[in-house]
Amino acid sequence: MIARMSDTDGTSDTTRVRDGRESGPEADGASRPTLRERRIAAWRGAPRVLARLGFVAPLRERLALLEDAGSVYDLDEMSDVYGNGVVEALEKRVAGLLGTEAAAFFPTGTMAQQVALRCWAGRTGDPAVALHPLSHPEVHERNAFSQVSGLRPVRVTSEPRLPTAEEVRDFEEPFGALMLELPLRDAGFVLPTWEELTEVVDAAREREAVVHVDGARLWECAEHFGRPLEEIAGLADSVYVSFYKSLGAFGGAALAGPTTLVEEAKAWRHRYGGNVFQQFPTALSALIGLDRELPRLPEYVRHARVVAAALREGLEAGGMPWFRVHPEVPHTHDFQVWLPYEADVVAEAAIAAAEETGAMLFADHWGPKGPGVAATEVYVRSDGLEWSAGDVREAAEEFARRLLRAA
Repeated sequence: MIARMSDTDGTSDTTRVRDGRESGPEADGASRPTLRERRIAAWRGAPRVLARLGFVAPLRERLALLEDAGSVYDLDEMSDVYGNGVVEALEKRVAGLLGTEAAAFFPTGTMAQQVALRCWAGRTGDPAVALHPLSHPEVHERNAFSQVSGLRPVRVTSEPRLPTAEEVRDFEEPFGALMLELPLRDAGFVLPTWEELTEVVDAAREREAVVHVDGARLWECAEHFGRPLEEIAGLADSVYVSFYKSLGAFGGAALAGPTTLVEEAKAWRHRYGGNVFQQFPTALSALIGLDRELPRLPEYVRHARVVAAALREGLEAGGMPWFRVHPEVPHTHDFQVWLPYEADVVAEAAIAAAEETGAMLFADHWGPKGPGVAATEVYVRSDGLEWSAGDVREAAEEFARRLLRAA
């Protein structure tokens, strides 16, 4: 993927790039660009995209983000040193938004969640963490829980959704913490209903387990649940949030929860090497994201539902024999599309359409979802608001006809 979104990297994981086929010689001796190189070039250059994600942009554009830094923090203040100054200001802002006693800044969500869960394990006396097998630590972090932090992941369900209250209540072995990824990205950015979520939390409490929320993308969940962020976060004992997956910051994460937990987490952050000397560029970019992007996320979620419906109509009108938009009604501003072709064939059609029309409907990597089935993730951000349902239908229909000709 393009540095596939997540990070706990979620707008850019450390997962291996899979659409970068080997370059080959051209007639003049130059190397052929890979699919990935062509895709990124098309994404950068297309006048019309559904999302123009910052981490794909050139460095010059990324640095321009800090031109607005004076609107979020007094730039005459001293810079941060080992977590004070602007970093403390960001921590207080996050705690206020999530309604928690305190918050601690971390360079990555991978570190934040390991620290949170090892702190809870010390309190509960049980290193077992109940989670979903598609959760980020299981899929993208090279067994970090068990290899680095002495935790023991146990898998509650294999269904492509969050666990149910019954599954949590009836799980056959004890666990000290239940980790819930909201939304569950690798299952299609899916969320339970509010009632289902509260029942799951209640079931964990019945087992005297703590509840930790992997909220890398928690910021955009409020629209689905119909609840404010502090009420959602208030269900859990601790919450991790990311600053770059939805807010467009340079990186970074925060762990929010009780003051006693956060203070212990800061000690472990130091031991893990996360007490970085200066973090002001990242902290400032996070504050800008909270000001600029957070208020717009509900609008992006609502428009993603318009985009998803129009995609279905356009793919059907273009003669696509089978496809899936998942979830049918997106729970957040991100969702999946599945098509019945090999990944390279679909990727070539998507890139060629963008190169020739200037409109990039599918900007992310296409990967295998099974034999002869490819899937991608669709992201809708501010640029996507410029697309009407008719625009999406037209682009989807043209793409489907192009793909059918190529397949």
